[in-house]
Amino acid sequence: MNFERIKEKLNILADAAKYDVSCSSSGSKRTNKNKGLGDSSGMGICHSYTEDGRCVSLLKILLTNHCIFDCAYCVTRKSNDIKRAAFKVQEVVDLTIAFYRRNYIEGLFLSSGIFKDADTTMDRLVQVAKKLREEENFNGYIHLKSIPGASDELMREAGLYADRLSVNIEIPSEEGLKLLAPDKKREDFIKPMEKVKNEIIQYKAEKKLIKSTPIYAPAGQSTQMIIGASGETDAEIMYTSAYFYKQFNMKRVYYSGYIPISYDSRLPSIGTEVPMLRENRLYQTDWLLRFYGFDIRELLNKEHPNLDSDIDPKLSYALRNLHLFPVDVNKADKTMLARIPGVGMKSVNKIVHARRFRKLNWGHLKAIGIAMNRAQYFMVCDSRDFERKDRTAAQIKSLILQHSNSKYQNTHNQQLNLFSSVETPMAV
Repeated sequence: MNFERIKEKLNILADAAKYDVSCSSSGSKRTNKNKGLGDSSGMGICHSYTEDGRCVSLLKILLTNHCIFDCAYCVTRKSNDIKRAAFKVQEVVDLTIAFYRRNYIEGLFLSSGIFKDADTTMDRLVQVAKKLREEENFNGYIHLKSIPGASDELMREAGLYADRLSVNIEIPSEEGLKLLAPDKKREDFIKPMEKVKNEIIQYKAEKKLIKSTPIYAPAGQSTQMIIGASGETDAEIMYTSAYFYKQFNMKRVYYSGYIPISYDSRLPSIGTEVPMLRENRLYQTDWLLRFYGFDIRELLNKEHPNLDSDIDPKLSYALRNLHLFPVDVNKADKTMLARIPGVGMKSVNKIVHARRFRKLNWGHLKAIGIAMNRAQYFMVCDSRDFERKDRTAAQIKSLILQHSNSKYQNTHNQQLNLFSSVETPMAV
């Protein structure tokens, strides 16, 4: 084996893979068997953090950065003047096992540029996963990036070896895709998603009858959208996400801010990359849809097509709907409790449990852990005071932002004082 050449390939193909953020492993429960290597416990991977603060990682690479397509937003586009490389199937297998044995990784995230055609590329990805499972007895996490346009047979086989599959829809709207990736078709993304969804349902049904039935893609499927390359509003982005969650039972939709990698007249100018704050607001909205029971139309609509940058989407919703507040925490159902800014789902459950024994007041709510600096304007309890009184939405927003800025400044000053008060032997 030419180790210098392998190292060079790794540098090129690991760097090219960094633009794909859809690589969480949450949901997989693959356990070690037959004294094999590793397991996948469903706690997260790819530099994610577990509840106990542990960081877990994976080998994240492309099989190749050669590509037959010329998508304007992609670093591996065929017209881009970059250094090209390709791994052999066995090289990826050997790297994965070698890194795992050295405790560098706990799994593999494998994607690829599309060389020759979709089926040829997908077949190589499946070969890697198959060799790891059957020849190396590897039970760690494997995430395969499905290739748009791949056959149903290859998609079915991929799900039998991988923990998670994903097909990136890349651009939120069909119009944007036609503009920036005219060689690709929307249906090429949809077909494998539909196949994976149906296979998951079928294998689950069969396993209820036959226990030996294998688990198909136990961590489900995910997708990713590039944000800011084609001008969609936040409403268009999140309506697309809501559709994919509902239609294809997605585990996650990821949002990747556009990063200028080369000049193209169809793209925003160099230096106009999407701020991290917009990504953060989209993820917050995504969280509200999946865990807080919000309908997308409550958060984004024709009157409010974009998310506010200075406040989170839940607070923005409450300020636009003051007629629904204040909420009586001693009487309201979970749906309305979850709509109070500063009240998380854990706090909602604590409130519902605690009020069975007595009426709750401000002191109880503070003890539960509610963010009172914002929640106090949107709820009443077994206390006489109600902080909102006759304040307008603009006044409440101003008070909350003032408190947030003051809290940040105090924290910043404390940190500065801490560092300035530290004396070293050299300073004495």
